[in-house]
Amino acid sequence: MLTAKLSSQLPLSALRRIHREACHSCFHPLPTCFFHKEGGRTRPHVPSQTRMVERMFHAQSAVRLREPQHFGRRSFSLSAATIVNSAPAPVQPYLRLMRLDKPIGTWLLYLPCTWSIALAADPGCLPDLGILTLFGTGALLMRGAGCTINDMWDKDFDKKVSRTATRPIASGEISRVQALLFLGGQLSLALGVLLCLNYYSIILGAASLSLVITYPLMKRITYWPQLVLGLTFNWGALLGWSAVKGSCDWTVCLPLYVSGVMWTLIYDTIYAHQDKEDDVKVGVKSTALRFQEQTKPWLSGFTVAMMSGLVVAGVNAEQTLPYYAVLSTVAIHLTHQIYTLDINNPEDCWKKFISNRNLGLLLFLGVVAGNLWKEEERPCCKTEEASR
Repeated sequence: MLTAKLSSQLPLSALRRIHREACHSCFHPLPTCFFHKEGGRTRPHVPSQTRMVERMFHAQSAVRLREPQHFGRRSFSLSAATIVNSAPAPVQPYLRLMRLDKPIGTWLLYLPCTWSIALAADPGCLPDLGILTLFGTGALLMRGAGCTINDMWDKDFDKKVSRTATRPIASGEISRVQALLFLGGQLSLALGVLLCLNYYSIILGAASLSLVITYPLMKRITYWPQLVLGLTFNWGALLGWSAVKGSCDWTVCLPLYVSGVMWTLIYDTIYAHQDKEDDVKVGVKSTALRFQEQTKPWLSGFTVAMMSGLVVAGVNAEQTLPYYAVLSTVAIHLTHQIYTLDINNPEDCWKKFISNRNLGLLLFLGVVAGNLWKEEERPCCKTEEASR
């Protein structure tokens, strides 16, 4: 009676699963369905009604747990972490070493390049898609190379911090020799990308390599490693313009570069507050430890400097109304980010940190919109310039 009542309340899919599991259990080597001898023959022992009800409840629970995986619509994710986890097992440690599963760093390296490329575009024109793609590839490779260098330098430190102890070099998945060979491959590919640019840009790009190599050491020396990271990560603000124009217009590139450095000081100080307790234990330095409870006033000062540099760069690049409208939105975003920041809440720090990707994309769209707003050069002027 109780079994029948229960069966009437269970969904059909659950009853089918229970039936399959009940049948399968009798052939399982474990004594889920045991046997006894009767009249010289071995017959399966039939569990009591109570046992059957109990089994049905357990089976129904199992169905509920497994249902999303085996029934209904499957969720499909194309995230970076999913791609890395789907790669062949021997390759995965190298993909994690270059942080391919955490693309936020690549974005933050790439976005200043996009601002510069878009500012250098001809009036009324979109930025060069080929150069944007080339710089995107370069950002992916150089960010990976930077992470490899960082992990090679920080192997002993990473072992002592729970968040970084599973990194491939610290955990022993990749030896330092293997990492060095992998680094050589990444830098070779990055050099191939750089050689696609003009001579001025090749020299300018090669000059950044010293920053890439020495940055990981700065946390041992100074409380301002975020400043050195800013100098490294925003080199594309110089390189993007030169790739389009053939050389740098320092009246535009320099204030844009300074703005990018200030931006890095903002987001990476926020990021560093996640690790400040571990940093004290390990003995490394950061702006988070330097500023401590005065972090918000410092970040506010960096915001003022960043916005001032963007205004100067916009004026010198003859930007238009959409650009300045977006700058107002960027300023509001940064103000809200800093005002609501909880420096003692790692989860909040992480959310504020990754929100800077959207801020950078918004600024890129503002540059593009401002450039499209400009009056296109008249065809007759273009013809005269071509004849000259």
